[in-house]
Amino acid sequence: MNGYSELQLGPLDHVRPVVALHPAASLLSLVAGSVGGRPHGVPGHWRRGVSRVVGADAAALTPLFDPYCSIIPDCLTGTATMVEADIGAHLDMLADLDAGTLLGELEAEFGAEVPVHWRPVVERPRAWLRVYAELMSRLWQEFAPMWRRADALLRKEQERVGVAAVTGTLDAVLTGLNSRFTFTGTSLRLPDQQGRQFDLDGRRLTLVPVISGHGACLFSFDPPGPAWIGYPLPALGLLWSDDGEPDAGKDSLALTVGRVRAAILRAARLPLTVGALAGLLGCTPATASYHCDQLQAAGLLNRERHGRHVRVRLTARGEALVDLMS
Repeated sequence: MNGYSELQLGPLDHVRPVVALHPAASLLSLVAGSVGGRPHGVPGHWRRGVSRVVGADAAALTPLFDPYCSIIPDCLTGTATMVEADIGAHLDMLADLDAGTLLGELEAEFGAEVPVHWRPVVERPRAWLRVYAELMSRLWQEFAPMWRRADALLRKEQERVGVAAVTGTLDAVLTGLNSRFTFTGTSLRLPDQQGRQFDLDGRRLTLVPVISGHGACLFSFDPPGPAWIGYPLPALGLLWSDDGEPDAGKDSLALTVGRVRAAILRAARLPLTVGALAGLLGCTPATASYHCDQLQAAGLLNRERHGRHVRVRLTARGEALVDLMS
C-alpha cells in the first residue's frame, strides 16, 4: 500500500452515504495547499490570501504538514464527529481547548515517543494552542464570504449524492470524486504517506465537499469513528474569481476569455484530465473538451500524456495571462 490508503466499502447497495457541510475541513485544506506543501491545487490568488492571513504564524502550522506524516489530532480539526458543523462552535472550542486534551490525543496516536515535528507543540502546548486558535479564527474571517457564496453548490451536491444513493448510481459519484482517487469495484484508494487498509464495516460513509482546490484530499477511516472523505466540491472552478465576487464583470480574466475558460486556466496550473475539469466546472466532459480545444488553439493550454491519461496544462503564455489578470 505504498503511497495510498484503501477503504474497502463492501457491496455498494449496502453503503448509505451522507453529505456533511463542514467548513473546518475546507479551512484545513486551504491551509494544507497554501502553506503546508500539500498538492490540494488551491488557486494562486487564494494561496496568496491564506499566506497573507497566516503571516509570521506560518511556523506554527509546520507540525500539521510533515511530508512523511499525515496524522493530525481530531481536536484541532473539528472532524472527530463528522456531521454538518457550526464553525463558530468549532472556533470557540479551539479557543478553550485544554492542553491536556491535545497531549492526550498525541500520545494516543504516537505513544510516548512523539515524532520530532510535534515536539515543539508538546514542549509549549498552551502557547501553541493560543496561536493556532487565533490563526484559524482569522482564516475563517477571510474565508467566510466564499463559503456563503458556495451555499447553492453545496446544497446541490447533497441532492446529487442523495439521488445516487437511492438510484443505485453511487459508483458514478465515487469514480468522479477526485482525479487523485481510484475507485475499483468495492474499494477506494486515496493518496496517503502511511498507506493503510481499512474496512467500512457497517459504518456510514460521510462525504465532505471541500472548497479549496481541485486536488483537495482529506479523510479519516479509523474505526470506530466516522469514515469520512473530503473531496473537491463539484463546479468549484466557478468560484475562482480573483476578487472573490461571483460577478464575472469584476473578474478581468473572465472578461477576457469568458468565465468557464477563466476557471479552466486557473485550474490548469497543475495537470488535470478533461474529466476532472468537467467535475470542477459542473459541465459535461464534451463541454470542457470544447473549451480546452479553443484555449489550446489560442496557445494557452497544452495536452500532455501521462500513462493512460491525457492531461491539460497551462503553457508559458497561459501562465503569463493568468498572472497578468490576477
